[in-house]
Amino acid sequence: MDMKIYIEGGGNSKEEHIRFREGFRKLIEKTGVARMPRTVACGGRGETFRDFKNGLRNEHQVSLLLVDSEDPAADLTDEVDNDFAWRHLAARDGWVRPEGTRNRQVMLMATCMETWIAADRASLRNHYGAQIRENALPPLQNLESRNRHAVQDALAHATRDSKKSYEKGVRSFEVFAVLNPDVLKEYLTQFRRFVAVLEEVLGKKAK
Repeated sequence: MDMKIYIEGGGNSKEEHIRFREGFRKLIEKTGVARMPRTVACGGRGETFRDFKNGLRNEHQVSLLLVDSEDPAADLTDEVDNDFAWRHLAARDGWVRPEGTRNRQVMLMATCMETWIAADRASLRNHYGAQIRENALPPLQNLESRNRHAVQDALAHATRDSKKSYEKGVRSFEVFAVLNPDVLKEYLTQFRRFVAVLEEVLGKKAK
């Protein structure tokens, strides 16, 4: 069965949508899943939830939702069959869980996409070279509990000496594409859960 992931973000232009999907495709490929899901750049938060609910009507696909937690979420776990993400989105955004959906169908980037980027220091060094000020990045410990604005500002500050300093849009998607999933799994509970969900539905490549 096909899988489609409805993802918050992606920018406003056609090029940004292409780069966004490309970034996710490259990252997912490196996780070693047996098949590739389809990714949908949905834009705003409300639009993403709407598109996900529309996708649930297609009985021939597995529909997943991937959004920022925006605020630090309680009870973060890498357990696939846990309803913490739905509880967080109900409390924070007032979202009503669609009837019949499973716990695994909603996944969080805690607190935002930049958290995943900030976790992989080696890839950031390779991408930015000597221009990166690594000491400006937030500590890796409890990275998922940090305010999203603080993480985003830290990335911009750490790369301010580069001609392509970090900013949302094409530049952020270029960095996202070079991330190492093994590093992200080491530091981020929600990336481990993300990979576990993909493996559960899509399987893993034989070694």
